[in-house]
Amino acid sequence: MNAPSSHYVQFVGREIHFMDWGPRNGEVIIAWHGLARTCRDMDDLAQHFAERGFRVLCPDTIGRGLSQWSRAPDDEYQLSFYAQLADAFCETLNLERVHWVGTSMGGAIGMVCASGLAQPRMKQRIRSLVINDTAPEVAASAIERIRSYAGSPPAFDSVLELEAFFRTVYKPYGWLSDAQWRRLTETSTRRLADGRVTPHYDPAMVRQFIAHPDDYLIWAHYDAIEAPMLALRGVDSDLVRPETITAMHGRGPGARGRLRVIEVPGCGHAPALNVPAHLDPIEAFIRAAA
Repeated sequence: MNAPSSHYVQFVGREIHFMDWGPRNGEVIIAWHGLARTCRDMDDLAQHFAERGFRVLCPDTIGRGLSQWSRAPDDEYQLSFYAQLADAFCETLNLERVHWVGTSMGGAIGMVCASGLAQPRMKQRIRSLVINDTAPEVAASAIERIRSYAGSPPAFDSVLELEAFFRTVYKPYGWLSDAQWRRLTETSTRRLADGRVTPHYDPAMVRQFIAHPDDYLIWAHYDAIEAPMLALRGVDSDLVRPETITAMHGRGPGARGRLRVIEVPGCGHAPALNVPAHLDPIEAFIRAAA
């Protein structure tokens, strides 16, 4: 397996960071992280698939991780702009056909892309779509919970204090080893001017929920998706309601027999995609769609 490599690309006037895993001639998976997270959350999934011959590309969304922060938060921190970035990413890397795996926000971006309504070329590119604990409509109470901690990220004197915070707020991810918690912390930490540490993202990214309050109401995109689709839902998720899953079965890919749903025990929002119970069904789904 090729060692993972770190890259920076310029498009749409912004610098975007991504990790590149696996053989360069392998079938491509784009793995896109959640709202207040970074591409390194996908390390375990990327390693799993890279060892099996896939090329896995994991971008940092604008305003997260090592990607540039937006100079126009109200315009750029929204799903339509993220889909524009995804299209430009595929164009820049000459990606004609990809499998998409997205956690939370990353799954919503995947649905917007796969619909073709915002970026028509992406509908043809995405040959299968995996969404991890998200849906065409998400619970307002959960959005408010996420916004409450993401919009005002805490700062701590030490990295260990920040790790304790992450272990609390991301407990719904399910089981992580001590080494995985440490990696999650170290790959999503930045130091402030006063020397304290805080999560590695632009707090202004929550402007998405103020400037675009209905941004995650994307039934029109869901209904237009024709690619086969796998939806993972944490059994204890407060973001994806059971009645929303029921509605998904009755329309769009669900009505066309193109949707499979898996309830993931021991998790809320969102499964960490770090253990065989999460990764094996994703692999089986992608191989069937390849």
